[in-house]
Amino acid sequence: MTHHESPAEPAQPSGPAAVIVLAAGAGTRMKSRTPKILHPIGGLSLIGHALAAAKGLAPEHLVAVVRHQREKVAAHITGLDEEVILADQDEIPGTGRAVECGLEALAADGAAPESGTVVVTYGDVPLLSTELLAELVRTHEQEANAVTVLTTVLDDAAAYGRVLRAEDGSVTGIVEFKDATAEQRAIREINSGIYAFDAAVLNRALAQVTTDNAQGEKYLTDVLSLARAEGGRVAAVVTEDGWQVEGANDRVQMQALGAELNRRIVEAHMRGGTTVVDPASTWIDASVTLEEDTTVLPGTQLHGATHISRDAVIGPDTTLTDVVVGEGATVARTHGSGAQIGDGANVGPFTYLRPGTQLGPEGKIGAFYETKNVTIGRGTKLSHLGYAGDAEIGEYSNIGCGNITANYDGERKHRTVIGSHVRTASNTVFIAPVEVGDGAYTGAGAVIRKDVPAGALGLSVAPQRNAEGWVEQKRPDSAAAEAARRAGGSGE
Repeated sequence: MTHHESPAEPAQPSGPAAVIVLAAGAGTRMKSRTPKILHPIGGLSLIGHALAAAKGLAPEHLVAVVRHQREKVAAHITGLDEEVILADQDEIPGTGRAVECGLEALAADGAAPESGTVVVTYGDVPLLSTELLAELVRTHEQEANAVTVLTTVLDDAAAYGRVLRAEDGSVTGIVEFKDATAEQRAIREINSGIYAFDAAVLNRALAQVTTDNAQGEKYLTDVLSLARAEGGRVAAVVTEDGWQVEGANDRVQMQALGAELNRRIVEAHMRGGTTVVDPASTWIDASVTLEEDTTVLPGTQLHGATHISRDAVIGPDTTLTDVVVGEGATVARTHGSGAQIGDGANVGPFTYLRPGTQLGPEGKIGAFYETKNVTIGRGTKLSHLGYAGDAEIGEYSNIGCGNITANYDGERKHRTVIGSHVRTASNTVFIAPVEVGDGAYTGAGAVIRKDVPAGALGLSVAPQRNAEGWVEQKRPDSAAAEAARRAGGSGE
């Protein structure tokens, strides 16, 4: 049997022909100079969440329809995924026209879908999951529907469009709230605006949809009645998870969606083996990863590409962005970004880790310390009240209280190199560029301007002079002068 005759792998189900994400709206209720869909929750923009859910379907083509602040929105989308096809909505308003513009962009790209499934979703529905979209597509294709709409049932359907059904359960249409009768307004099943269409049906119907209505818009909902008119079946997938079809129209709704997304993220991590002591005060981005047996204490925020390894304890009151924490490390009351913390290391409290900080295994960066662009070797301790920047420190060194690397001369940055098994005394200042050899010491208050050889003691000593009687002479009426007189230290 030749290679070409070997049994083929089981065919993987193919994704839809296209997913069109509508992202052209102005979002005026956000009252922001930033386009609504660029506002973030869970560490990702609204449109970022929408595109991730859509991309999870593995569609042949992914389209985003844009208009408001077009250049800013387009640059953001392209930064997320260069393969997304951008379509510009023209002056004709309405969701039907927006979808039509998406199809026209596909045609211009030589990829107009003439058959298969076209999914339409929105850029401001951040909790919508790939799994729910996949269920929509699966139902649509298994039932050979012309259109399948995603719906949900709400206790208070408010001003949403209502879903009208026939006795056999098929969808007969969608009526907008403002056009609904009192009987129709009593219906609690609402239209999410998210659809799976048969591509051929969608193309034919959109060619017939007009703007002849009170709003002067080209409605996508008109496709449903046109599909039924030509004998197609229109059905619905009902989700019990109303959050997945909830849109963010203003900052109040966005906050509610952000809190619900965070609740889901935190719960997922707890089910995956993380102890979160206070979920209500813990915020974790969707991109953060935590291993089993990690512990997150109250008041902690984990952002970006942060990764927490097994048995690490983070918090309380800690914010980490793009920080990698090693196994068994502890990080308390720390603000950090772009840093790496080794296995068994200890950071905090009240520590500021800036980008480029690399703390080795079993190392320590203690209270009221700031670090930046510094490599710290295994077992080395920077315990308290200091700054280490643009520096390299070896293994098992002890950097004393109040030590500072003076790395900036007013024009350029310079590096400090400190070896292994070094002991620096309190209030040592290293005037970079300077090197301290292995096993060297420094004296208290030393200002190190020259290299210190291995095993040497670096000192900068000025003779101490005591001005006897100075307090009595200069502060004769002070409490200090009275105390000195009682101690017999007036100098008289």
